[in-house]
Amino acid sequence: MECRHFGACGSCTLHETDYETQLRQKERRLSELLAPFYQSGIETHPSPDSHYRARAEFRIWHEGDRCDYAMGNLSKDGSVVIQECPKVILPIEERMGPLLEAINGSEILARKLFGVEFLAATTGECLITMLYHRQLDEEWQREARALEEQLNASIIGRARKQRLVLSRDYVTEELGVNSKKYCYRHHEGGFTQPNPFVNQKMIAWAKECAMEVDEGDLLEAYCGLGNFTIPLAEHFGKVLATEISKNSIKAAKENCDLNGVETIAFVRLSSEEMTSALRKERSFHRLRGIDIDEYDFRCVLVDPPRAGLDEATRELISTFDNIIYISCNPKTLARDLKVLIRTHGVAKAALFDQFPHTGHMESGVFLRMRS
Repeated sequence: MECRHFGACGSCTLHETDYETQLRQKERRLSELLAPFYQSGIETHPSPDSHYRARAEFRIWHEGDRCDYAMGNLSKDGSVVIQECPKVILPIEERMGPLLEAINGSEILARKLFGVEFLAATTGECLITMLYHRQLDEEWQREARALEEQLNASIIGRARKQRLVLSRDYVTEELGVNSKKYCYRHHEGGFTQPNPFVNQKMIAWAKECAMEVDEGDLLEAYCGLGNFTIPLAEHFGKVLATEISKNSIKAAKENCDLNGVETIAFVRLSSEEMTSALRKERSFHRLRGIDIDEYDFRCVLVDPPRAGLDEATRELISTFDNIIYISCNPKTLARDLKVLIRTHGVAKAALFDQFPHTGHMESGVFLRMRS
């Protein structure tokens, strides 16, 4: 990827080496972290070098009467005005220039605008959220509706205690995995995997792990909007999937309907609450109508935040025959493996490069209980 702002913009921190070199460096780092638990090869799943990010947030920099996009600078002590961002997928890139031109041509759209967020899909759909330090009125809505038509995009206006959805608050993504299509509605403000091309590879890898189990039922913690849940469901009899976010659970059920899957029960529980429920320590009203004793769990999938798993969840999943662990922080993954390795062996591991030109690493391990 070539970008005129390499070395100034803080978004891409690795800019002095080519992409292949960056990828090999990440492979070595992950291998070193996993070495105490796993000595075999790591599957590496690269990203496109450019136009890979389906979410982007930009500051709006006001200089006189002009507005520009800006990002935090590399030294993290200020901002840098940018004219391009080649890491965003094409549905975002194609709208960035016309949107900025419209903002600079309208005092109503520009006044006290401080940020713009893009959420797009490989289908071409795009959602634009405009952030303001003022309340938005009917005059703003009229101009924003005209802008929706001009850009062929959905627009949301946000201000303090105000959220105006002009048409819809989601984009519909289609992911192809092993020649099968899965549809997801990605809602504004909800968590989505930022790199759809690598996300497809992550789902395919998790499905390969599931196919090695291919029996019993699946438990999933941190299920989000059903990103992994829905494609993996076909390999199990039933699925119990938990997530703490009410909006994510709502989106997961919506996506389940979109894909015609009827074997998944989505329940709003934190990982700690899920652990307590499975241990019969507490009963939860949110589990009414669900008999946990009817499940024959043979596999658990966890995709925790950067902090990794809590102690109780580590102990719980160590009782499962098979564990699929997706990690956005290999350091906490290595910490958790110190516990899980007492009962399980790592059957395979993978690196998923969701964030090229940064030091961030997404990884996955598949663990099987020792005989």
